[in-house]
Amino acid sequence: MRDTPAAPSSPNRRLVHRRSLSIEVYAREDGLWDLQAELRDVKTRDLTLSERTRPAGIPVHDMLLIVTIDDALNIVDARSHTLFSPYDTCGDHDDAYRRLIGLNLLRGFRSAVRERLGGVLGCTHLTELTQVLPTAAIQGLAGLTTITLPEPQESAGPPQAFLIPSGGGSASRPRGRLDTERAAGMPFQLNRCHALRLDSPAVAEFYPRWAQQTAPQRTEGTMPAPQVEDETP
Repeated sequence: MRDTPAAPSSPNRRLVHRRSLSIEVYAREDGLWDLQAELRDVKTRDLTLSERTRPAGIPVHDMLLIVTIDDALNIVDARSHTLFSPYDTCGDHDDAYRRLIGLNLLRGFRSAVRERLGGVLGCTHLTELTQVLPTAAIQGLAGLTTITLPEPQESAGPPQAFLIPSGGGSASRPRGRLDTERAAGMPFQLNRCHALRLDSPAVAEFYPRWAQQTAPQRTEGTMPAPQVEDETP
């Protein structure tokens, strides 16, 4: 990668990691559109993982998210594929990303994604890819079709969401709030995605100190997420 004013060549530096995000937009014969988003992480050195060693140049992560939209940017189909991942169970999320079907990219999309797929309900990296879909759709469809903005709908209250709290929770805590307390020393990545939830096989095998034998009870709530502007296309 060439040097730029934001990335000077001095002091001397060497590439150690590359994360690539790409979005491709496809026109379909049936009048719909496919957004194909891919996230790939590649190291310039061999990386020893819990289950294997990943040679330099071979992806640590390579994940695809494909959503089909109409001219109003309504999601009519969604699917995901995990090509490379640190754990064999990373792709075992039971078509979780079909929960995107029915959402609109310009109406409460990011908050709805957090409620349906945040935390242990999805894959950290696939969910991260959803955040760039609204702007990618606008760019991809510009000049090719008239984007029909959806009409605002009267809210019947927030949609119900479920989460697996990290520590069992407390009955005295207000409903709708996530128990964000974490045990001291717990590895950062634990209980932040479905593959590394505390009752998962991967945690039992590779992080037995933090493993839970039974799944915590799911409670209502909303997933924590970075503060992002929700409706900006």
